[in-house]
Amino acid sequence: MAAGAVIIGFLSSHGGNISGTPSSNAGTDTSDDQADEVNDFPVIWADPGTVARTLPWQPDPVRSPAKHYRTHAIVTNQRIVVVGFPYIKGDDRLIRDESLWEVPRLLTANVELRNFKFGHDAKIVFTDGSWFRVSSANRERLTRHLIEPLNFIPLETLTLAQRNTAESFAASQAPDAQPPLVKRNTCGCLRIEVLAPSTVHAFFGHSGLNTVMDARGTELRLSEYHSQGFLN
Repeated sequence: MAAGAVIIGFLSSHGGNISGTPSSNAGTDTSDDQADEVNDFPVIWADPGTVARTLPWQPDPVRSPAKHYRTHAIVTNQRIVVVGFPYIKGDDRLIRDESLWEVPRLLTANVELRNFKFGHDAKIVFTDGSWFRVSSANRERLTRHLIEPLNFIPLETLTLAQRNTAESFAASQAPDAQPPLVKRNTCGCLRIEVLAPSTVHAFFGHSGLNTVMDARGTELRLSEYHSQGFLN
């Protein structure tokens, strides 16, 4: 079951704040990590034989400029996978990707959001202490399902109205849309998310097909969203 498919972008030369939950891509001029963000800027910290040491070279913007080559991350309930492909400007549906790297989710210890400068970065730390830092076109899409528990609500346990709303939303998306994934926001509303491989954009990755419904199964207008509807 895929929990998210997003662009991983490239190893960044900017980074910042640590947060326990995903947030908007808001940058800051204040560094929370002087040693690693100002005095020096490592994007990988890995001893020989550690997980981060196995990362491929393709996400490095120096050796693989983003204007010619893109790398995407696919986050599932079992793995983190990195794929890559040549990028042709103007042909955003051309994704002839190859698998570059993968790691079991259980080896991921934690994710730290870094906001210094642009607010696009995340530091992914593995259980062996090694880590790497990435910049994503949409950090929330990359990190949300790595930070949050994968406690999706089975469709059969929803009320009839809730299930009808979730399945109707999925049916209104692309023909290859997968069954909806439903989670409860902290405000009590339910977030509906749908993955459709045909909607993946070569530059930006998966756009995120989602909506929010209340406990009665009524889909909310954007103006009715709680703040958690955007972030959770």
